[in-house]
Amino acid sequence: MKKSVFLKGMKDGVPIALGYIAVAFTLGIAAKNAGLSALQSTVMSVTNTTSAGEFAALGLITSGATFLEMAATQLIINLRYCLMSCALSQRLDHKAPFWHRLLIAFGITDEIFGVSICADTPLSPLYTYGVMSIAIPGWAFGTFLGTVSGSLLPARLLSALSVALYGMFIAVIIPPCKKNRVIAVLITVSMAVSAAFSYLPVLDQISSGFRIIILTVMISGIAAVLFPIDEKEEAKNNGI
Repeated sequence: MKKSVFLKGMKDGVPIALGYIAVAFTLGIAAKNAGLSALQSTVMSVTNTTSAGEFAALGLITSGATFLEMAATQLIINLRYCLMSCALSQRLDHKAPFWHRLLIAFGITDEIFGVSICADTPLSPLYTYGVMSIAIPGWAFGTFLGTVSGSLLPARLLSALSVALYGMFIAVIIPPCKKNRVIAVLITVSMAVSAAFSYLPVLDQISSGFRIIILTVMISGIAAVLFPIDEKEEAKNNGI
């Protein structure tokens, strides 16, 4: 049973890994331009697993920023993962050891969170570990490839590869939208409000990290009030 759960996580992690390889390729090129070696860029991706954070870090490295500036920037950009970790923690069995929560929190990305939050309740740590075991190496391998050979590819091909990330996001959100009309409406509203934050005066000055946090708390909070989930009914539907 445990093996099958882990293998299912690995299977669901394959498309994420393929998308990561394409996106991380561009990151590897940026790392090379910033003066990082293939080993340094790969270690960075293994220990961070965050595209926005790593791209921002490379920009700071290039500009000669201090460690304090880099730490503050990473905190702001990646603060949303704290919210995601808390959400996944609530889906774990209450008897799950604390170290499971720590390890899962380390590997949280937008895509890993997306497939994990849609998994059966209670969430098995082995499922998320299975996803992480494929997705994270894919991200690191893509960074490595970009660092050692990215400069050999034409710019148009690199731009085309970046589209894979958006395709991956769509693959994550479409299945739950088909099952639940409320989720479909909330995702549509989230996209509209996010666009408003990007173009409206004053709101467009908010950093991407804080923007995601604000929208996540605001929209999920409103949804929790307007569309509360019956925990007993949810447990019954999941066979608990």
